[in-house]
Amino acid sequence: MTLHWMHVAASYALVLAAFLALGLGAARRHRAARRRLALLDPRARRGGGGA
Repeated sequence: MTLHWMHVAASYALVLAAFLALGLGAARRHRAARRRLALLDPRARRGGGGA
């Protein structure tokens, strides 16, 4: 493997790691927002089914 292809492989690995980190962060923020909304939403405390 030449030096060029090692750099290409390393850059692909860094991009994949960055996308993974962004995806995990987004999932974490989504879970936190869902919990926060459940605390703030008065419809969740009402109990009666909707529709």
